[in-house]
Amino acid sequence: MLTSLWDISIQQIIEFLGTFAFAISGIRHAAAKNFDWFGGYVCGIAVAIGGGTIRDVMLGTTPFWMTSPFYMLCTALALLFVVTFAKHIEPLKNAWFVFDTLGLALFTIAGIQKSIIMGQPYWVAIIMGCITGAAGGVIRDVLLNNEPVIFRKEIYAMASLMGGLAYWITMYLDNSIELSVIVSFSITCLIRFLAVRYHLSLPKLKGLIAEE
Repeated sequence: MLTSLWDISIQQIIEFLGTFAFAISGIRHAAAKNFDWFGGYVCGIAVAIGGGTIRDVMLGTTPFWMTSPFYMLCTALALLFVVTFAKHIEPLKNAWFVFDTLGLALFTIAGIQKSIIMGQPYWVAIIMGCITGAAGGVIRDVLLNNEPVIFRKEIYAMASLMGGLAYWITMYLDNSIELSVIVSFSITCLIRFLAVRYHLSLPKLKGLIAEE
C-alpha cells in the first residue's frame, strides 16, 4: 500500500513539473508567432495535456487533467512566468530549448509510470511514455502551422524511446523507482542535448524511392 501511494505521489510530482515545463515551451512558440495571451495559453495547454490525454484515452482511463484543476492553473502560472520573465530569459537562447527538453523527459517518465500502475507491460509503457512526451509537441506545431518537430532531422521522439528503455533496464537490474526516474530523465535529456549540439539525426528516406 505504501509503495502504491509513493508511486502515485511521484507520478503527480512529475506530471506537475512536466506540465509547467511543456506549457512554457508552448507559450514561447506562440509568442514567436505573435499570438495574444489567450492564444499563448491555448498553445501551452495543447503541449501540456495533449500527449497525456492521448495516452489516457488509449489506456481507457479519465484524462489526467480532468481529475484536478491544478494543470490548468499550472499552465496559467507558466503564462505569467513567460510574460514576466521573457525579456530576462530571451538573451539566453537555449533556455526555451531546455524547458522543452525537460518537459519531454518528465512526461516520458510520467507516461511510463502511469502505464505500469495500470498493469500494462513494459513495452506498452515505453510507447505510452513516448506518446506522452512527444504528441503534445505535434499538436502544438499543427496549431502553429509548423512542421512537427518529430519529423525534423533533430532526434526528439527517439530520445524519449531511449529514455523509456533506460527506465525499463534500470528497473530490471535494480528494481528502484527513484533510480529509474533519475536514469531515464538523464538519458532522455542527454540524448536530446547531444543531438542538437552535434546535429545528430537518423538517416533520411530520401532516395530510397524514386520521385514520381
